[in-house]
Amino acid sequence: MKKKVVILGGAESGVGAAILAKVKGYSVFLSDNGILTASHKQTLREYKIEFEEGQHSPDIIYSADIIVKSPGIPEDLPVVVEAKERNIPVISEIEFAIRHSKAKFIGITGTNGKTTTTLLIHHLLKENEFDVGLAGNVGHSLARMVAEKDRAYFVVELSSFQLDGVYQSRLNVAVLLNITPDHLNRYNNDFRQYVESKFRITRNMRKEDHFIYNESDENIRKRLHKLNSNVGLIPVSSGKTEQAKAYPAGKNLMFKERDSIKRISKSGLPLPGKHNMINVMAAVVAARKIGVGWEGITKALKTFKNVPHRLEYVGDIKNVHFYNDSKATNVDAVWYAIDSFDAPIVLIMGGTDKGNDYSKIDELVIKRVKAIVALGTDNTKIESHFKNYLTDISSTDSAFNAVEIAFSKAGAGDVVLLSPACASFDLFKNYEERGDRFKEAFYALKEKIERNLMMML
Repeated sequence: MKKKVVILGGAESGVGAAILAKVKGYSVFLSDNGILTASHKQTLREYKIEFEEGQHSPDIIYSADIIVKSPGIPEDLPVVVEAKERNIPVISEIEFAIRHSKAKFIGITGTNGKTTTTLLIHHLLKENEFDVGLAGNVGHSLARMVAEKDRAYFVVELSSFQLDGVYQSRLNVAVLLNITPDHLNRYNNDFRQYVESKFRITRNMRKEDHFIYNESDENIRKRLHKLNSNVGLIPVSSGKTEQAKAYPAGKNLMFKERDSIKRISKSGLPLPGKHNMINVMAAVVAARKIGVGWEGITKALKTFKNVPHRLEYVGDIKNVHFYNDSKATNVDAVWYAIDSFDAPIVLIMGGTDKGNDYSKIDELVIKRVKAIVALGTDNTKIESHFKNYLTDISSTDSAFNAVEIAFSKAGAGDVVLLSPACASFDLFKNYEERGDRFKEAFYALKEKIERNLMMML
């Protein structure tokens, strides 16, 4: 008799898990309490997968041998709690996929920087002709990729929500970039629970595996002593230490391997900012552990392009440099963005506040930011906080106006930086739309200025 798999959640992750279950010969049912998109319904019908929407039917769900839960569904949802009380295994799509793959896995997590690092590792492997797939929190279902074509390697971005459903799976290379408070509403407002969630990335690792971690991160260091001593530890650091296997020094990134040191010049790197040095070092070390040669790494670094909306260079207007960092939806991400530039910054920030503590960036704002343009339907909190030490604060609910105001306050050589610290849902569908509107506003302003200059000739 076929084992029955019930999938909870019908977005990218859930549909991917359903496809893999079907391909592997399980009896499959997908349940979503919301409404599925037309494209996902069409996909499920093509694979002859039964599904329901707008409800969770207990009788069907509790008849499962295994439940695969989408990461967006909280652990305390009654149907999940009841399933666990009935001793039905509830796992993540990532766990389900790894169980059905022969690949080696490189997993990346961290509060900030994981998407950039994931993409860079994938790029380093792909450009050196490794048979590699890219999946996870970057938007691609790992389960669906395994179902359609298993690979020799998968590079997987892992959120804390995805890691929460990992039990038996093992990563060959794990990367932990940083841990700062985020999503605490899913962890009973207990930061320690969130830390434990991030460290699940090391679960089941063996001595021959590699755990690459940011030694400079205090929260990682505090938790490290609990780690299985058999795991191969590879610290990278923002400065030279006795243990660090990679660190910046002067104009180079230094990589220690046995008794030798390899240098990579910072000037040729595709990513701005001190924080990106950690991301680059972690990616390079991961690629080396998979077997990429130094020549291949240095060549591939020159052709990497970062993900849109993450410190994305948009262009210049009269030597004012515009950067789109719309993906920075928490205060820590904004700290990293501001710290990436030495030039004076006009900062565009705002949106749906998530209980932000802006005092974390006070020192950097005082040092680097010459003006703030608050972009949102309610900018009161931003205005009231930063007015204590910054006199130039403007407010608008229009991306186009925000760009025009910011440009008017910038001088030659300055940076206009969209780095909101907030969710986007007050004015936009998501951070991607916010970033796209910012870029459209930039190009409209650039065209307007160039047209006015032509008329003056």
